[in-house]
Amino acid sequence: MFLSDARSWSLDSANFASRKSSRLKSSAHKQERALVTRERLLKAAREIFIRDGFESARIEDIAAKAHKTRGAFYDHFRDKEDVFFAIIEEDIERDKDLVIEKLSAASCLDERVGVLARHLEDLFRDKQRVLLNLEFKMYVIRHPRKRKRLTRLYSEMSLRCSMTKINTLFPELIGAPIEKRRRLTTEMGAIIDGLALNSLFNPEGLSDAQRKRFLQIASVEALQAARQN
Repeated sequence: MFLSDARSWSLDSANFASRKSSRLKSSAHKQERALVTRERLLKAAREIFIRDGFESARIEDIAAKAHKTRGAFYDHFRDKEDVFFAIIEEDIERDKDLVIEKLSAASCLDERVGVLARHLEDLFRDKQRVLLNLEFKMYVIRHPRKRKRLTRLYSEMSLRCSMTKINTLFPELIGAPIEKRRRLTTEMGAIIDGLALNSLFNPEGLSDAQRKRFLQIASVEALQAARQN
């Protein structure tokens, strides 16, 4: 009787372990599929935002471009604003580590500013990324009731994602009040937007060397202003 009970317990344990393993595999597979779906929706949203503009873009078109349903979109994102912020954060996180590595290798401020200028030049050449930022900001301008909330969200995300860059580029500001670093991020963002817009509007208007020179001057002046204020 005891041996029979032992064999029965052993079989039950084996069945339980098998079921648990199956559930874990199933869960991992679902998570993997969810990640793939999210990436497809992000890629589709980029293309639709560029093609139609942020305001005119439809969630149905984003889902169709990704070969997913509208319901699948809402499984991952609340609305178009939510997917936009996901795109911007994905872009910033993608290039952060590479830039930090190069900035850390720079031995002086001039070299660090040079690294930043070259990085920003690469961003200027990414037409899709530039247009996405400009499209979203135009959307915010057209909807003043949403401006305060969306501007705050955008600023907080930009500051959080760029803080490591700022600390590496300007170690002099480590420990400085958050408002100084926030001001630096805002100033640099405004300069970049202006240069990007004019570069898209008139590509022959400024040479690569001129853009780099403006960015270097702006970086140094922003640092000096942050130190003084």
